[in-house]
Amino acid sequence: MPSRLRARLRSTLTAVFTTAALLALPSPAHAQSPAPTGGFEQQVLFKASRDPGYACFRIPAIVRTTDGTLLAFAEGRVLNCGDAADIDIVLKRSTDGGRTWGPLQVVNEGGGDTHGNPAPIVDRETGRILLAETYNTGRADGSSCSVPCDRTPHLQYSDDDGVTWSAPRDLSGEILPADWNSWYATGPVHGIQLTRGRHAGRLVFGVNTETWDGSRVTANHAALIVSDDAGDHWRIGATDSWPIADDGTFRQKPSELTLTERTDGSVLVSGREQDGTDLGHRTQAVSRDGGSSFVGPFRDLPDLYTPQVQGSMLRLGDRILLACPGDPDRRRTMMVRSSYDGGRTWDSVDRGTVVTTDWSGYSDMARIDHDTVGLLYEGGAVDARDEIRFARFTEDWLRPRRGPDPTTVDRAPYARPAAVLGGAQETEGVDGGALEFDGADDAVRLPYRDGLPLGTKDYTASLWFRYSATTGEQPLLWMGGIGTGQPQVWLRGEPASNRIQGLITVRNGATAPQSAAVRTSGAYNDGQWHHLALRRGGGRLTLFIDGTQLSTADVPGSVSRNSPFGVHVGQRMDSRAFFTGAIDDVHVWDRALSDEEITAGGASARDTVLWLPMDHVSGSH
Repeated sequence: MPSRLRARLRSTLTAVFTTAALLALPSPAHAQSPAPTGGFEQQVLFKASRDPGYACFRIPAIVRTTDGTLLAFAEGRVLNCGDAADIDIVLKRSTDGGRTWGPLQVVNEGGGDTHGNPAPIVDRETGRILLAETYNTGRADGSSCSVPCDRTPHLQYSDDDGVTWSAPRDLSGEILPADWNSWYATGPVHGIQLTRGRHAGRLVFGVNTETWDGSRVTANHAALIVSDDAGDHWRIGATDSWPIADDGTFRQKPSELTLTERTDGSVLVSGREQDGTDLGHRTQAVSRDGGSSFVGPFRDLPDLYTPQVQGSMLRLGDRILLACPGDPDRRRTMMVRSSYDGGRTWDSVDRGTVVTTDWSGYSDMARIDHDTVGLLYEGGAVDARDEIRFARFTEDWLRPRRGPDPTTVDRAPYARPAAVLGGAQETEGVDGGALEFDGADDAVRLPYRDGLPLGTKDYTASLWFRYSATTGEQPLLWMGGIGTGQPQVWLRGEPASNRIQGLITVRNGATAPQSAAVRTSGAYNDGQWHHLALRRGGGRLTLFIDGTQLSTADVPGSVSRNSPFGVHVGQRMDSRAFFTGAIDDVHVWDRALSDEEITAGGASARDTVLWLPMDHVSGSH
């Protein structure tokens, strides 16, 4: 777009101009949104081809004002979709519950710099809408902000339902201490106002920051920012800091914090976990004093499957909703999951409600009325950054709470039974029973426990299988994460390639992930029982198939680190492939069994990590 036309667009739409100028804006557009389907409707709200002057829109945030108006914020990225270029904060308003939306307003113009990370908060007592945001010097080359990055927090407000906005003021003197001198990010997601207890009325939003010592980043910090005077003054409240070792590794990096007030008045804080050695891509903490301090440090959630991405929470009665993609590796399959116990546990991916199977990324949610939720999220058929969509859904549209799954016993010490999913059936096994899988949705999934991750240990995994499939990926056992960058261990049939394969991917210190694989020269898909084992030990990774050994060099490092962690039988971790056939007697030991133990069909229960006889299913389907 020519610069003069862009300047004219900005001067017409910028929301920091006077009310008189804004009154001259066109009336809200009334394009029809899709017809409701079972309590769900959706429309595209921000898209570069529809909103001239921008190459990309990202980083959604949404609130409902005291007058019932929905305010949908985003970053309008001028030059490209990069995080550190010329970026404005833009807004669209809806006065009919998100069915129709007014034109784009520019709330804060970057003018060549990055003005982003919108974190809006509504003060229910005054009606004022406050908007925390972060600035840094912009770049024109599409690269990220240089380290250390000169990020500073700012604040604007609106007293007329988001029609006009105050000039921004710099909050650095209140909430930017000297040692938070590199990365700094507000939100990006709505903040909250507390409603219960002695801190009722307090405004709270989240930030994450880094410390730079002159040569490297030495610490990550996650913090809550609070105000007790309607946003006139702010202070740093609860803070959790994680040191970064000399080799660049760290346990956690809680970031992009989303928060909600629980029914007991405590504050649940959920964050993106980025590249820490702890297992999981999400992490949580709780404050019981209105955001002044955390009860304890952030705790990772290894079994909550999501990629490294921002997410959003919203309390809906006695349940808490979490919106984030459900693929544990890539930003796709936007999903809403529920917690019925204040965030202590969350729906697994097979219990969550899928919004779209498209690529999807950042999100935010707002309550529209007593039964309707608005979800603002990044999505696209080609890329998660294609557009920002707005979806309305009712609580009835969410999948109903499901009772316990059928189970099969895990004979490992202190193990709970494993869930039997999709209707896997008992069948005749090698010695007694086994489980038959239909290749559609049947699987066995183990509940997470600390004894399952194998880390850097030697180990042996063993099972029996039979199948006749000639196509498709046939997953047998999966432990850990998924994708080329996540530590993992798996065994699978690949009949189209005429082989069985065992693979490990490891992380060692701060070095890039490495993988090692062992493959057979046949698919063993003759419908007969075969014994398969994968052993790590003595510097070798060895695959045993019916007693025949194939070996390759081990790669040192942990097979369970950083990523979400799951143990699945008959299923890929991301649910994109299922086994067709039968599996029996799945056993994992955290030591390298001898050749004799493996060829004899196993060993005693000593050093057992998991042991699934697979001979019986308990409970109804």
